[in-house]
Amino acid sequence: MIKVLEDIQKLGIVPVVVIDDVKDAEPLAKALCDGGLPCAEVTFRTEAAEESIRIMAEKFPEMLIGAGTVLTTDQVDRAVAAGAKFIVSPGLNPRIVKYCVEKNIPITPGCSSASDIEQALENGLEVVKFFPAEPAGGLNMIKALAAPYVGVKFMPTGGINQNNVKEYLKYNRILACGGSWMVKGDLIKAGDFDKITELTKEAVDIVKESRGN
Repeated sequence: MIKVLEDIQKLGIVPVVVIDDVKDAEPLAKALCDGGLPCAEVTFRTEAAEESIRIMAEKFPEMLIGAGTVLTTDQVDRAVAAGAKFIVSPGLNPRIVKYCVEKNIPITPGCSSASDIEQALENGLEVVKFFPAEPAGGLNMIKALAAPYVGVKFMPTGGINQNNVKEYLKYNRILACGGSWMVKGDLIKAGDFDKITELTKEAVDIVKESRGN
């Protein structure tokens, strides 16, 4: 497995972050690191995303920064140039997946069906994002899809929170879970980074408890 994905697996949870103002990038990164989760998937849904990735990557080089909601090859290039170490997309766009694979950029495309997974396998991927996790059938659906595709691991995102993440993490085919409950937009906008650190520490404890560490 690609080292970036191995590192994500060790962490167990990937905070999915929406940043509206670049001034929040550095304190948010610090809050996540202080909480024991030096990782963030910064979604390309806002104008601040690219510069936020750059700031986080420069100020906290130990962090595993990725770009999420990546929909074009131009966004791939901009994200990587800013310091993103992995790419996440909501769906499986064959052109974007092929582009990343050819450039040796780790990508986990969103998959929610057997056909999606087969396209991912065709491109040499062994880890896929399962999205939207809860609306698409949750852990039961993942287990059903995992049965015929024995070499595939999943990174479910969407509707996962502190109340259900433990069950996901207990299943050995889950690489990690994407979640935003510890980095909610209202906490970021309010500058309540101490609360983000507190919630992050709780998330780390859930990972340890789920995996018996």
